[in-house]
Amino acid sequence: MSSDTTKDATQTSIASFTVRQKCNAARGEKMTQLITEMIAKDLLPIRFVEGEGFKDLMNYVEPQYNVPSRKTVTRRIEALYEKTASSLKDKLSKTARMAITTDAWTSLTTESYITLTCHYIAEWEMHSAVLETRSFDERHTAVNIANYLKYATEQWLSSSEKVIACVHDNASNMVLANRGAFWESVPCFAHTLQLAINEGFSVASVKSVIAASGRLVAHFHHSTVATAALRQKQQQQNVPEHKLIQYCRTRWNSVYDMFERLFEQRWTVCAVLSDRNTTKLADAKTLDLKDEHWQIIEELIPVLQSLKCATTTMCSETHVCVSMVYPITHSLITKHLNTQTSESPRVSEFKTAVAESLKRRIITVAEDDEKVALPLIAATLDPRHKHLKFLETELRARVKESLKQLFDTVTNSVTPIQNDPQPDRAAATALDTLFGEDYGASDFCSCDTEIERYFSEPCISVNQDPLLWWKVNENRFTKLSIIAQWYLAVPATSVPAERVFSTAGLIVNRLRTRLSPEHVDQLIFLNSNM
Repeated sequence: MSSDTTKDATQTSIASFTVRQKCNAARGEKMTQLITEMIAKDLLPIRFVEGEGFKDLMNYVEPQYNVPSRKTVTRRIEALYEKTASSLKDKLSKTARMAITTDAWTSLTTESYITLTCHYIAEWEMHSAVLETRSFDERHTAVNIANYLKYATEQWLSSSEKVIACVHDNASNMVLANRGAFWESVPCFAHTLQLAINEGFSVASVKSVIAASGRLVAHFHHSTVATAALRQKQQQQNVPEHKLIQYCRTRWNSVYDMFERLFEQRWTVCAVLSDRNTTKLADAKTLDLKDEHWQIIEELIPVLQSLKCATTTMCSETHVCVSMVYPITHSLITKHLNTQTSESPRVSEFKTAVAESLKRRIITVAEDDEKVALPLIAATLDPRHKHLKFLETELRARVKESLKQLFDTVTNSVTPIQNDPQPDRAAATALDTLFGEDYGASDFCSCDTEIERYFSEPCISVNQDPLLWWKVNENRFTKLSIIAQWYLAVPATSVPAERVFSTAGLIVNRLRTRLSPEHVDQLIFLNSNM
């Protein structure tokens, strides 16, 4: 076949394709819908549709399609929000109990917002949703926050009594706002852990190491000459070409990241500082870390790694984590923060400060009504931790008694569902780090009642999924499985609400200051729930 014949055939094929793909009303409607969803999913500015580049692209791809205006897309976003919100409300109406998280934040345009998320278990799978991100112009008093939470939960869940717990940070206004509510108040474990670790960082010797390391990293971040020299030394010494990491005051784990990277790059950094062609002698004397500083960094890295491991484990939205608050705290205090005679006194002082702070902040029983903390009930309902070995005998009996009282309040049974055993999910190395191998034997004898039969069986491995275990065994423990669905759905941290801040930062910025709070709420909702 000649080249001219091939060219004619190709042109005919393209022409026939264009005819078949003619942009009729239905196709145009579908494209407008997809553009609306793209703006929400990819956090694009609404005025994106009025850009010359986008119009040129659509004119080439679909010449007969009329690109919608910004106002049209705005109306479409509003309609999509109403549809998605209605669907979510219908789904939540079928859920008996759930947990919420909340947090307040301020945008770059100095507008105050408060975010509310919900979390529940359905068919033994964790589910979560961002309910709203509302403008909050009132003063952030406990009364105003409490009124908002009551109103918002009634709007979304039809009744505040469906909320079993609210997870929040340790700010006094949040604590007071949740005191006396229908639900239980659960402080954010990540925030509690950060406060405890910050007390360790306040130890004079550790504080000086952090400050000195921060100055050293800042030098390399601000000097292009030093950065280029570091890259050259890395190549010469066959060291990974990694950049140094600066710590952030509001994120304690960034100190671990900074220490780990500095220790990895110790000899390349020292080589740059000792090179007079790159670093002045006066600067080298100021920036170079002392041997004792390097020793403290080396000894602190494994301790901080364990603490970071705990934080990472507890911030999950897809796995059960509230039941691990007390087991992990006990493991940290008795194993990873336990002082050793072989370590330096400065590291021991750091460990002691963090451990004592954790003991002070992690409350097992409320002082006002002597009620057992919710995470302890959740731990009892978690087949990984139901032995409660991390508690003293007296408190262990008290927690079990609280569970029995809850058990007596449940009168409905779930419909029996036949489930075949399924393979366990992959082991989590973070949990292997935190717990030992001898964690799971049961201390209870076999009994006939449902709750006693539950305790009589041995614990499952810490690497197994408790929801998968409940899915297989819910017909054997019909009442307990109901309570387990309620309590194991509670997050251990308020991170789900805080994660919205990152999304909001891409929506509310200096290039999009004309967005109304209502549209901010709608875009964040669609981005999170579509």
